[in-house]
Amino acid sequence: MRVRLQGIVLTLVALLVFGLGIPLAATIAAGAQQDLFLDRLTDTARFASLAQRPLLDNKPQLIDPDLRRYTEVYGVQVVVFNQDGTVVGSSLGSGAARIDLKTARITGPVHEALAGRRSQPGGMLLPWNTDPLVLAEPVLADGEVRGAVVTVSDTTVSRTDVLWWFLLLAAGGVLAFVLALAVAIPVVRWILRPVKRLDDATGALVASVVGGRAAEPVGEGGGPPELRQLGRSFDRMAESVSGALEAQRVFVADASHQLRNPLTALKIRLGNLEGRVDDEAAAADLEAARIDAGRLHQILDGLLSMARAEASGGELDPLDLGEAVAERVADWSVVGEARDVRLVVDVSGDGVRVRMPPRGAETILDALLDNALKFTAAGTEIRIGVTREGDEVRLAVRDHGPGLRPDELDRALDRFWRSSAHQNVPGSGLGLAIVSEIVAHSYGKLALDLPEGGGLRITMTFPAV
Repeated sequence: MRVRLQGIVLTLVALLVFGLGIPLAATIAAGAQQDLFLDRLTDTARFASLAQRPLLDNKPQLIDPDLRRYTEVYGVQVVVFNQDGTVVGSSLGSGAARIDLKTARITGPVHEALAGRRSQPGGMLLPWNTDPLVLAEPVLADGEVRGAVVTVSDTTVSRTDVLWWFLLLAAGGVLAFVLALAVAIPVVRWILRPVKRLDDATGALVASVVGGRAAEPVGEGGGPPELRQLGRSFDRMAESVSGALEAQRVFVADASHQLRNPLTALKIRLGNLEGRVDDEAAAADLEAARIDAGRLHQILDGLLSMARAEASGGELDPLDLGEAVAERVADWSVVGEARDVRLVVDVSGDGVRVRMPPRGAETILDALLDNALKFTAAGTEIRIGVTREGDEVRLAVRDHGPGLRPDELDRALDRFWRSSAHQNVPGSGLGLAIVSEIVAHSYGKLALDLPEGGGLRITMTFPAV
């Protein structure tokens, strides 16, 4: 744990340092390139304007003094071309111009300028790029290209400035990283000294809550007195939580079980009264009582299933999810045929084996298929897909019913929650809550979404065996 946390902290520090340093260095290099480009572009455009009349009069030598003076002051070579690409003027003489043509790679810019296109900014000015800056501007007269002016600038001074900035940024980044490293390591160690035992104790508490087993005490180990006291406090808390959850499970299970027999007797008595009540109002009340008794019976069954699901998390058995789906779909197909709804199963991938509590897959599929058949209209279908993707097995059930609103997807797993649009549909509102509980005990994940074409899709992902 300590190594992972230190690695995360150092990685974040490194990303922060380099994430700020590299864009800043790129901005400096781009700024230097832009400044040099604009400065040389202005001079090149000025010489293109000065060369307009000498080229029209076929006297390009008239501009040579200006070119030579510019090179003496700024050290930038200037070459003038006519329409056919021949050198007709140069700041260093014709011989020097021919050397520039060979070494400065100006052929491409010259062709661009003679085609009437202006120079464009290049890439960043990097210290290791020794190529000179070559700019070419067309000489225009009455909208017609009469020639081109090319400037060849040495970038050594600008590259040196950029290099010093790069070195300064690198030194600052290294210093910041070293300081962050010197601070992060002791801080991480100081934070994690009391954490490891609490982390182990938390894992044991989660296992005890999920599996119904008593958590082992962790407060009697060695360590500083403060940590031993913290461990004892944690043990008392774990004991209280486990006891409360176990009492809750026992109460729900016992209450559900004990109430079923009186409720069943009440339903029988109400059934025996059918046909013996002559008054219409009393008969209506009798029918309402029978409906309420049936609803209470469903709620008790749901509570009992929920209690069993919460108490069975520690016992996970391997099973073939494809076979379990095929068995349950075969049973539910009879209900589907009666409602003119087709159940379609799609199993793809090898090794769709997962671990679930006993009868967990049956409970999940019964709850999901029951809900899907309630809301799917006649003449449509319900698709049940089982796929293997890497180390995970995915089970998806998709219906073509009215679905839910996007803001209701997060609440659909709450106990006893019903959508306002489905209040008249029979059910206790515990089906998805039971499914969520079993999926969590199986170390899986559950997600709801609204696919294209309407309906609701419930996707569960389990670790593959």
